[in-house]
Amino acid sequence: MLKEVPREEVSRLIGLFEAAGALRVGADVLQPADTLLDLYGEEIRARAYVSHDPLRGELMLRPDFTVPVVQAHMAQGQEPARYCYAGTVFRMQEDDSGRPSEFEQVGFELFDRGDRARADAEVFALISQCLAGKGLRAAIGDIGVLSAAVAGLSTSEKRRAALMRHLWRPRRFKALLDRFGGRAGVPATRAALLQRLEAEPAEKVLAGAGPEIGLRRAEEVLARIAALRADAQEPPIPQAELDLLDDLLGVRADPVDALEHLRDLAVDMPALSPALDTFARRLDALAEAGIDLAALEFEGSFGRTLLEYYDGFVFGFFAPQRPDLPAVATGGRYDALCRVLGQGREIPAVGAVIRPALLVELGGAG
Repeated sequence: MLKEVPREEVSRLIGLFEAAGALRVGADVLQPADTLLDLYGEEIRARAYVSHDPLRGELMLRPDFTVPVVQAHMAQGQEPARYCYAGTVFRMQEDDSGRPSEFEQVGFELFDRGDRARADAEVFALISQCLAGKGLRAAIGDIGVLSAAVAGLSTSEKRRAALMRHLWRPRRFKALLDRFGGRAGVPATRAALLQRLEAEPAEKVLAGAGPEIGLRRAEEVLARIAALRADAQEPPIPQAELDLLDDLLGVRADPVDALEHLRDLAVDMPALSPALDTFARRLDALAEAGIDLAALEFEGSFGRTLLEYYDGFVFGFFAPQRPDLPAVATGGRYDALCRVLGQGREIPAVGAVIRPALLVELGGAG
């Protein structure tokens, strides 16, 4: 059941966002499902409430505000632009943790072609201002560094693409990495198929599988078989690179120390260097914005369980005294989302959301 959030707390947050130059906007509670399905595939159905309208087709109860705000901005927004909003979002829960399926969100989005590091710092500093005095722990990460590490692996483009596709699914990502690195064998059914293909041509194997069932045609199945055989011939990712990636994902330190450690890793993985230069510029911008870097914690794996459109700087604020609660606020950069939804246009963007009910629960109203 949706808990009532004191309007004073929502008004306080919106007031701070508007004072920072944001225009307040809204978004329909019912959103077209096709956009989100195109972005995330069918897996989004497990996390969203889907309905069907005889005229409008499939619809979803609004899982967040960012996607419709991006769509509206890319269609008619001025630049640079700052937006804020408040309203209910709906997320299906995967367990019985007691976390609500509908909750209030207050958010801020910044679209700016200027200095990305300064924009990241502006949003983080603004959220920090909103949460000042609440005793929260701030964690930061960088999906750009992780992406650079994956792009630098010595393997095929298809394998790198598969790892990138599952970067936000840690268990699936690790399973793929272990298999591509030879630390785990292929699934038994795939191993049996590959062994059979050593003795018989794919067409004969397929012919013996029975009648065609489902939507896939024989040509598509043969293409998939060919891809599996090609993948089986790929050499494993070198163990040294796997160790470097494991090291990166395990980093937990203040940002300055983390950057120094990551620079050491870049000696053996040069593909990291451009992303680390961006990381360094962001730290400078955060310091210039008055953020105490020593009070932050960089986590190499942070952001991988947030929404998949984050592709750069990511951050979250947590209540150390209440580890049972989700993040009070989360945010990050999502340039790639703007490229996808921009219909030929693109603009760098970064934003964040706060859950005011959690602030109230922690005694943080006002």
